[in-house]
Amino acid sequence: MVILAVAFVVAPSHAASVRRTVVFPLRTMGTYAKLMIVTDDSAGVAPAADRGRCEFARLDSLMSNWTTTSEVARINRVAALGPTTVEPEVATIIDTSLAAWRESEGAFDITVEPLVRAWGFLGGPRRVPSPEEAREAAAHIGGRHVRFDRSTRTIQFDDPQVRIDLGGIAKGYAVDAVARVLASSGVTDALVDLTGNMFALGHPATAPVWHIGIRDPHDRMAYFARVELRPGEGISTSGKYEQFVAKDGRTYGHIMDPRIGRPAEGLISVTVISRSAFLCDTWDTPLFVLGPSGARRMANARTDLAVVLVQPGESGIDTVWVERSLRDRFELDAAAAALFRVRYF
Repeated sequence: MVILAVAFVVAPSHAASVRRTVVFPLRTMGTYAKLMIVTDDSAGVAPAADRGRCEFARLDSLMSNWTTTSEVARINRVAALGPTTVEPEVATIIDTSLAAWRESEGAFDITVEPLVRAWGFLGGPRRVPSPEEAREAAAHIGGRHVRFDRSTRTIQFDDPQVRIDLGGIAKGYAVDAVARVLASSGVTDALVDLTGNMFALGHPATAPVWHIGIRDPHDRMAYFARVELRPGEGISTSGKYEQFVAKDGRTYGHIMDPRIGRPAEGLISVTVISRSAFLCDTWDTPLFVLGPSGARRMANARTDLAVVLVQPGESGIDTVWVERSLRDRFELDAAAAALFRVRYF
């Protein structure tokens, strides 16, 4: 996921009675997070922020693909040996992932890990694998290799080289969970941000909605547009520019198309807004993989999310496809007007 900019200014803390945004930064799930809590008492909300930090740590201990002690790591070790029972929250994410795999016709696939490793985006170093290496990795990819029983919460792999990676979906789940922890702790206004996977509670101190900046895919400016994020909404973005490898004048992004065993092409950024950060994180990757036409078709078929797609232009002017439901909430930055062409669908 890519970092979206929060397009508002944090008020100074010189007056304790003034509501302002207090930022609690932390590291979790292999990246950075921020709990941005609106309050007139920074010390008073610190315990709530700490509960949010603990919730991130708890979920990281279940979902991480970077440690040998997580539930996901355990599944990857034993699931090819026979059915194994899965922790309830991990089971929820696996069930949702497999549903997205079916609905996206394979564009989203939690078994893509061997291909990601072959390109060096997991474990490194980043490189373009040989055609033989890519074919070997792709041979062990596909939701069809995963037998998951929702009623018993058991999972089994039919191939000993299959591995699952929940990195493309678990961050959104964690953001929703932390937002619930903050709300249950009495926080009414906050923004939970895990590397661009966000959920809004209430609103900032000086505006009725959070204004979120969408990063320029070419890094010519901090962000090229802003979108309103209303109370109780999530947002996430997938982009080709977050991680990439270059060879022979070509740039390959880290988002893989599991159907062809290569990095996805056709879009350079996908932003999703919905009532759940988990839903946003579930669909930003498959929409990216589906490409401009497929993503617009899928977005139009769903009423539970709205999207902003960025398609690179041959003339250097990118096309921004904005779903019509966001027309009154999307604003192109003035400095970006000469570099982006906005189209509503």
